[in-house]
Amino acid sequence: MAEVAAETSSAPPREVSLRTVVAASSAGTTFEWYDFFVFGSLTQVISKTFFSGLTDTAGYIAALALFGAGFAFRPLGALVFGRIGDRAGRKGAFLVTVMLMGGATVAIGLLPSYAQAGLVAPALLVLMRILQGFALGGEYGGAAIYVAEHAPHGARGRATSWVQTSAAFGLFGALLVILATRLVLGKAFGPDAFDAWGWRIPFLFSAGLLAVSVFMRLKLSESPTFAKMKEEGQVSAAPYTEAFGQWKNLKLVLIALFAIMSAQGAVWYTAFFYVQTFLDKFLKVPPETINWIMMVATAVSAVFYVVFGWLSDKIGRKPVMLFGMTLMLVAYFPGFHALTQAANPALAEAQARTPVVVVADPAECSLQFDPVGKASFVSSCDIAKSVLANAGVSYDNQRGAAGSKAEVRVGDAVVTTASAKGLAKPQAKLVKTKVEGDIKKALAAAGYPAKADPKRMNLPLLFGVLFVFVIAATALFGPIAACLVELFPTRIRYTAMSLPYHIGTGWIGGFVPFTAFAIVAAVGNIYSGLWYPFGFTLLSVLTCLFFLPETNGRSLDD
Repeated sequence: MAEVAAETSSAPPREVSLRTVVAASSAGTTFEWYDFFVFGSLTQVISKTFFSGLTDTAGYIAALALFGAGFAFRPLGALVFGRIGDRAGRKGAFLVTVMLMGGATVAIGLLPSYAQAGLVAPALLVLMRILQGFALGGEYGGAAIYVAEHAPHGARGRATSWVQTSAAFGLFGALLVILATRLVLGKAFGPDAFDAWGWRIPFLFSAGLLAVSVFMRLKLSESPTFAKMKEEGQVSAAPYTEAFGQWKNLKLVLIALFAIMSAQGAVWYTAFFYVQTFLDKFLKVPPETINWIMMVATAVSAVFYVVFGWLSDKIGRKPVMLFGMTLMLVAYFPGFHALTQAANPALAEAQARTPVVVVADPAECSLQFDPVGKASFVSSCDIAKSVLANAGVSYDNQRGAAGSKAEVRVGDAVVTTASAKGLAKPQAKLVKTKVEGDIKKALAAAGYPAKADPKRMNLPLLFGVLFVFVIAATALFGPIAACLVELFPTRIRYTAMSLPYHIGTGWIGGFVPFTAFAIVAAVGNIYSGLWYPFGFTLLSVLTCLFFLPETNGRSLDD
């Protein structure tokens, strides 16, 4: 510890030390985000590989739910590793997390498919996702605190913004490896190679990243703030009781959750993940095009995390974050409508010209989500809505007569669907195929496109919308690490800040793609899922405005 103190006693050595700290912490976090985002970016392929026993809609929702399940265990990881970090030190806690995260990711690349192992395959996948989420729950708090406790006064926002940027680097790396793998395998083995087995390569690539990350983090020493507290005998004996059992600290946890993290989870995961779901599932944009688009958006975002982190050092954390969440609140619905106009104008034109209506007995319509594959969605209503959901077509619902078969009305054309109830699987499949063919024929006749036409894409408008989303997400996320570190006392900082962070990003943000898509599948409007992130963002705007104190300039030794 004396060496650490010596390094930070004069300006030049401290600057060199800070660069090393930021580089090692951010690199490790980048690799962990890469691991987590590879899964999120391959949801479509994973749904076909591990949930092939389900229908297309149910399988896709199950894969999205599994993406969210990794986030669901992040608060548990935050509690476990938070206590370790507050009791034993910051360095050890987030060294363990990177090894656990990397090991689980490599294992996913080696798992058998549903066709090879049946229900064992998705069960093992669930376990690996739980381990990933558990590990990531302890990662962020450790990295953010470690950097902030090394950073000089007045520069915490800029220094910790590099930890925020690691999310962009991780996502960019995931998209880059996926795209490169698709292109190489496509040329060498054909277009089906990636979906068949090539998807495993981005997961296995993590083995190399894990080795680099562990090597870099082994070079780090304990943070000076924690070391000083430990030498003075001020380490908390009961971080849980102190953080959540004392109102003065619990109040800060609740403020962090509702004023900051509710919006953070909703805004960031809508901007960088639900956008991908929306472009892929509803607008039918080719996966390679989505990868390129998101790589550009992510690369741009990397700059603005640092810009807004630096700005928060100058004018305060609260106004910068409030600007970001308010901008996204205003942009949700017009932004996604503009995405449709930009990415698939033929779809927008068809929806305006020839709206689709499903007339059905409500008793025949189900919420088509069954992750264990036990339910069978074979009513005429379920078959009709499943076809429309997979086609990315919005529709209105009208009540039909009791016991009547569902009708799909595409302008003047009427398709009366059939029920597959009571039929064996081969016959039921024939019925579904017949209904799907009839509906798609009516949609095509009305001008509904099967896929987005790259020649008609308005790329300037598309990137303009994404740029607005990027500015909103980075303005909110850039200063968050500094704000959360400054909000809590050193004794319980790891535990207290990690829990609200991972509830917000895990339980709210991680379930954005799943919840939004499920809402769309149930309601029929491709924009209806946006009400989920909109509600959480509105909650944070109001809570931040009235209850969040400004933290810029606070001492970390309190």
